[in-house]
Amino acid sequence: MSTRRRSKAREVALQVLFQFECPRRSPFQFERFVEERLREDTQRAFCRQLIMGTRAHHREIDDRIRNAAENWRIERMTGVDRNIIRMGAFELLFQPGTSGCVIVDEALELAKKFGAADSSKFVNGVLDRLWRGIPARTGEIVQKVPGSVVAVGETLG
Repeated sequence: MSTRRRSKAREVALQVLFQFECPRRSPFQFERFVEERLREDTQRAFCRQLIMGTRAHHREIDDRIRNAAENWRIERMTGVDRNIIRMGAFELLFQPGTSGCVIVDEALELAKKFGAADSSKFVNGVLDRLWRGIPARTGEIVQKVPGSVVAVGETLG
């Protein structure tokens, strides 16, 4: 599935996760919501995987976020930021086939599109700290140096 299609699936997953937090009088029909917004079966499957995985692992994800978000309680975060971070954390922790760089970049794009003016900086800070705390992912982390990209632990010649 192309990056653009996965981005759209992430958008819909974020909308669903946000909707689950909203008080309702009638149940939220998330399957219908997904079906109406995504055309391809692979998009729908990826979207459902993000939704169900984030919800299934929310306790562990929230514990990791608490450790990574200095001076921020999860309850104080905006609903959009909280769910972007949760979904990004799910992918970082439980989707090793997706590059951490891609996951964080996608989260930042969601924050720019759906969050407040400073959401992308906040999301980036929390996900970066969380990512650095995942031993299996540390080899992926890169530092951007003007004119080059240097992997963590590598020295500039």
